[in-house]
Amino acid sequence: MKDFIKAVIPLALIASVALPATAQKKEQERVENAGNVVKEIMDIPDNVPQSIIDKAECVVVLPSVLKFAFVFGGSYGRGVMICRSGEDFQGPWGAPSMMALEGGSFGLQLGGQATDFVLLLMSERSASSILSSKFKLGADASAAAGPVGRTAAAETDVAMRAEILTYSRARGLFAGVSLTGSTLRPDNDANKALYGKAIHAKDIVLKGAVPIPESAKLLVSTLNQHSPKNMSGK
Repeated sequence: MKDFIKAVIPLALIASVALPATAQKKEQERVENAGNVVKEIMDIPDNVPQSIIDKAECVVVLPSVLKFAFVFGGSYGRGVMICRSGEDFQGPWGAPSMMALEGGSFGLQLGGQATDFVLLLMSERSASSILSSKFKLGADASAAAGPVGRTAAAETDVAMRAEILTYSRARGLFAGVSLTGSTLRPDNDANKALYGKAIHAKDIVLKGAVPIPESAKLLVSTLNQHSPKNMSGK
């Protein structure tokens, strides 16, 4: 029995170290994927209108969200939320918080398909609400499919009124899409895995409690390059 215990204890110690490291690596890869999605979208003309991204307080990026089922459709994904720094969202883009998207819809689905989603948060209220708790798109804030085109159709009534603009990218095609009814919430377990300590999404985004991780460098630099100033007040 003693020999068994002596053999098990080292294995348990190894597992206690390996599991957090594995979880951190998974979240780092998720952040890196979000950076790749944003770079690919921003580098292509006629995707998100410049005037829209310049007025966004925050961006939520959900790489490879999986839509599933055949009768009762749904979606489930993990990603990041990144905001302009400072309580008034006027500073450069800061460290990301991990986020979770969960939603359902009724209707015929044709099998699983991975889709990238990008959400632009156009108001301080929507940004603060999402960081506080589970948030239902279209109910807790107005949401609409975002306009596409760097200049064309950027000033439509829908885009001007909506607090959240939503986009999707599947099979190379980028377009506005409705995510009304889906819920978005901070994923604080993923934040703990990414940053190595328990920390709330609000502290990451609004208080700048952690430095920008290496895995987020592409995401942050891309947004700072393409939209360095918040133009929402103009």
